[in-house]
Amino acid sequence: MALFEQMRANVGKLLRGIDRYNPENLATLERYVETQAKENAYDLEANLAVLKLYQFNPAFFQTTVTAQILLKALTNLPHTDFTLCKSRFPRLLRPQQEERPIRQILYLGELLETCHFQSFWQALDENMELLDGITGFEDSVRKFICHVVGITYQHIDRWLLAEMLGDLSDAQLKVWMSKYGWTETEPGKIFICNQEESIKPKNIVEKIDFDSVSSIMASSL
Repeated sequence: MALFEQMRANVGKLLRGIDRYNPENLATLERYVETQAKENAYDLEANLAVLKLYQFNPAFFQTTVTAQILLKALTNLPHTDFTLCKSRFPRLLRPQQEERPIRQILYLGELLETCHFQSFWQALDENMELLDGITGFEDSVRKFICHVVGITYQHIDRWLLAEMLGDLSDAQLKVWMSKYGWTETEPGKIFICNQEESIKPKNIVEKIDFDSVSSIMASSL
């Protein structure tokens, strides 16, 4: 993480002002993306700058770097980073989207965003080479899945939760249950939370005085 922090300060200077769109900075920014992947760190602003430079300079497009940026964006779900990164793909880069790594990552992102978690793990298992050089990807995805489970379920079958988290072993599942405070209230059933207690009612008070509507009333006469 020390290298990431050191590079982050330097990259921050590069991204100030018009110099952020200088293609001569691409080599530095691409190394920074690789460092993020290795050290399980993340800098969305810098990664978007890389995609913007590819947009302006299609000849410099790097499939491997783009794949790393997309995978890192997936680790930050449920935030919209993945959508932001996809939006930087101009028409000039459409052919590159059909390259296998990019195509597969876009498919994985679609599965995650639509909560088809079992299908996601199956597809990932068939494309594990995508994660070469990416540290912490699977656990970051599991955090997102746990977030979805936490706001969706009151109780969930133990086998289903294990499958949603990537066919975890019993010991691995217990670690994630402990992390989120989930308990097995009866054999095979896991208590997540009482969703009714999680709902916070909000009172909406509309305050409209006569002065604020008098002009409207006058104009309608």
